[in-house]
Amino acid sequence: QVQLVESGGGLVQPGGSLRLSCVASGSVFSMFGMGWYRQAPGKQRELVARIIAGGSTNYDDTVKGRFTIARDGGENTVYLQMNNLKPEDTAVYYCNAVPFPGTEGYWGQGTQVTVSS
Repeated sequence: QVQLVESGGGLVQPGGSLRLSCVASGSVFSMFGMGWYRQAPGKQRELVARIIAGGSTNYDDTVKGRFTIARDGGENTVYLQMNNLKPEDTAVYYCNAVPFPGTEGYWGQGTQVTVSS
């Protein structure tokens, strides 16, 4: 049973930074891809950033230049460094881990990020 555990959310002022972490346990395989999604109240869940085997990354346009996604070598751990946070970044952030291409994969329970003065 694969479980994803996220940490690092919280309350931060505009312009501040947070670092999210996600550890996927219970798998003997290295995940093909890992990523972060977010869902704000009244909105659909959307992709923030993801990283796949080989290190290729992609980001939503609204976070390019501010957020950085990284994996911990061959471990099933992914980080999201979020800088210059804006109120519109406020959402529940979910970690996603995909074992093979084309599969939905696994989801974490979510961590709240609130950007407010």
